[in-house]
Amino acid sequence: MSALVALLPDGRLHLQHGPIDCICRAWGDAPEVTEAYRQAAAAFAAVLADLCAELPLLRTPLPNRRPTGPVAQAMHDACRPYAAGFITPMAAVAGAVADHILAAMTQGRHLSRAFVNNGGDIAFHLAPGERLRAGLVADIAAPALDGVATLAAEQAHRGIATSGRACKGRGGRSFSLGIADAVTILARTAAIADAAATVIANAVDLPGHPAVIRRPAADIDPDSDLGAHPVAWDLLPLAPKDVVAALDAGRLVADALVRAGLIGGAVLALRGRFAAAGHRLLQLEPA
Repeated sequence: MSALVALLPDGRLHLQHGPIDCICRAWGDAPEVTEAYRQAAAAFAAVLADLCAELPLLRTPLPNRRPTGPVAQAMHDACRPYAAGFITPMAAVAGAVADHILAAMTQGRHLSRAFVNNGGDIAFHLAPGERLRAGLVADIAAPALDGVATLAAEQAHRGIATSGRACKGRGGRSFSLGIADAVTILARTAAIADAAATVIANAVDLPGHPAVIRRPAADIDPDSDLGAHPVAWDLLPLAPKDVVAALDAGRLVADALVRAGLIGGAVLALRGRFAAAGHRLLQLEPA
């Protein structure tokens, strides 16, 4: 199966190959945008094959040997700060792909704004004085705009990523050890944001609580990099105090990552309640 490259009627570029599905957009003079899209498509062509060539290593928990491909190395490096716990480089795959395509799209180009959205993990480019607004959706099973994050050129951050439960009836592309509906992270790159979102979403949890139904990841998806680790598969009704306790557990981790300079900010969501850490521009604004 070859990669799909399509220019959408609204001016966005669609790149799809196997499980990788990116929506790209660039703003600038027409010749610059055309060349940016050509560069993005050229870089995208080899991404899936390169990742598949190192897939066994990428599914191995850290600490492990650093891979050789550029996207794989970015995945590994983004996850390395969390090697003391359980994490594999796959925790940063979507963000690392978005970073890679954005870097190719903007190389040598004069663009005012650009982004690559890989399933909700987004790498973005902003020229001086430019801004983007990103909508925050806490529940993909019942999508609604819960708020808006303002992304400004004066920030050092150029990546935003979301992680949460991909459990019974909710869809999603990955499993979580925690129970968060969504954890959205702002960081220097999308790969770094992706890895941190995974770690913080895992921390939004109520260990041993009877309302949390868990199953081994491999029983749901034999190809999961989480193997026999129990993931949150269903969540029964929770008392408000339990929701607050789970969010507080995740916020403690988010606050620590902000203090360490690993992320710029976080928004955590569970059962209609929210918690925030770090950069005020990532806190919820009216939609």
